[in-house]
Amino acid sequence: MVATDVRVPDVPGGPPIPLGRRIELPGRGTTFVREVAGPPGAPTVLLLHGLVASGGLNWFQAFEPLARHFRVVAIDHRGHGRGMRSWRRFRLADCADDAAALLDELGIDRAIAAGYSMGGPIAQLLWKRHPHRVQGLVLCATSNRFVPGVRERLAFVTAVSAIAGSTRVGQLATRIPLAPIQRRIPRAVRARPESLRAWASAEMRRHDPRMVTEALAAVSNFDSRKWLTDVDVPTALMVTSGDRAVPPQEQLRLLVAIPHADVRQYDEGHTWCAKRSFGPAMVRACRSVARASR
Repeated sequence: MVATDVRVPDVPGGPPIPLGRRIELPGRGTTFVREVAGPPGAPTVLLLHGLVASGGLNWFQAFEPLARHFRVVAIDHRGHGRGMRSWRRFRLADCADDAAALLDELGIDRAIAAGYSMGGPIAQLLWKRHPHRVQGLVLCATSNRFVPGVRERLAFVTAVSAIAGSTRVGQLATRIPLAPIQRRIPRAVRARPESLRAWASAEMRRHDPRMVTEALAAVSNFDSRKWLTDVDVPTALMVTSGDRAVPPQEQLRLLVAIPHADVRQYDEGHTWCAKRSFGPAMVRACRSVARASR
């Protein structure tokens, strides 16, 4: 039976997502997590969101479908949403260590790590740095590297640095079209046409501009090709074939590193997570990994 709090709006007029809470991670800082208990004894899916998103913003279409089969935990990464703030430079490895520390605090031994876009590198690093905590991997709209050449990396970092101070950094960096998202929201919310737009904008305004800029640079420099071939847990790849932010050919590089992965392609773009069809697809991927890991 699904926990009832999955249908509670985060703010008036916002989408129905789990209530969240702040959790102190000893020696690290305070993070923010949304949880749904799921069925008794169900495996855990740890949701790792993408760049300039938040746990709520990235996964609001997936919470309820996943909660029918899994315990669901979604963290806000450093500098994003209500996530941890730090004067230290943003590192993807720190986000992976935060996720492992969160599992410790919640008493979760192992979880299926599901990463979307930037969450993909974090999931990969979670497996590399804390392999005993990862039951399986679900990698969606992501890759083992994002900007292939040195010149391209320099141009990318320079470009994103120019938008660091903008409160619209989320929309500029990921090109999230809020109007199409608004048209796809549930009927119960559709009566208030500005509500989802206002909620998404409020989530993005919570970001720390410096840390988001550093996150953009960290993603552009990520490259796991040297060690990803050692992945030994069930893995599902969700490839968005209409993606311009992370082209499908870059996403399919993951298959070279993880040839045993279950690959599913979807005719969707990088903002697929805002569509209602995303939730059931996530369930199928997570269930395939859960079955393979028994």
